[in-house]
Amino acid sequence: MPKKLIKRLMPDSQSIKDNKYLKIFGNLLHNPHLWHMNRHSVAKAFAVGLFFAFIPVPFQMVLAAGTAILVHSNLPISIAIVWLTNPLTMPAIFYACYMVGAWLIGTTTQEFNFEASWQWVIDSLSTIGPAFLLGCGVLAVTFAILGYLSIQGLWRYRVIKAWKKRVSKKLSR
Repeated sequence: MPKKLIKRLMPDSQSIKDNKYLKIFGNLLHNPHLWHMNRHSVAKAFAVGLFFAFIPVPFQMVLAAGTAILVHSNLPISIAIVWLTNPLTMPAIFYACYMVGAWLIGTTTQEFNFEASWQWVIDSLSTIGPAFLLGCGVLAVTFAILGYLSIQGLWRYRVIKAWKKRVSKKLSR
């Protein structure tokens, strides 16, 4: 069952509470709803994590944690999903964001070399910035919705499958 796999891979609550960047949330991290694992909290966590994974700002984890606290989603999953954009995947994901934004605006794409630095971001805001930021926003919302609906559907499918298995086992006795 996915719930057991997620619980096994998920960091414990104490390690998250001790994280130096998340200490700003103080006692809010002690809310038991943030650690609960059900269909709704996990689906919301995927939505929060995927949304902030596509937002090109530093401290995405802190923003995801704050949003997870506000919407009562599973905090560890929200933070973990943000790491979809890591130094290895960030260039490809942000290039896709730029391409989507350029397509939506209707501009021709420009050649550029991605650099993971603030100076590059500031210098690029006037050239590729509008298309890039629009693409980031569109893909953030799109993947958040798709993530939420996918987890809801997968969770429901697994519950129905387990229910049918129990019923058939009961009938075969």
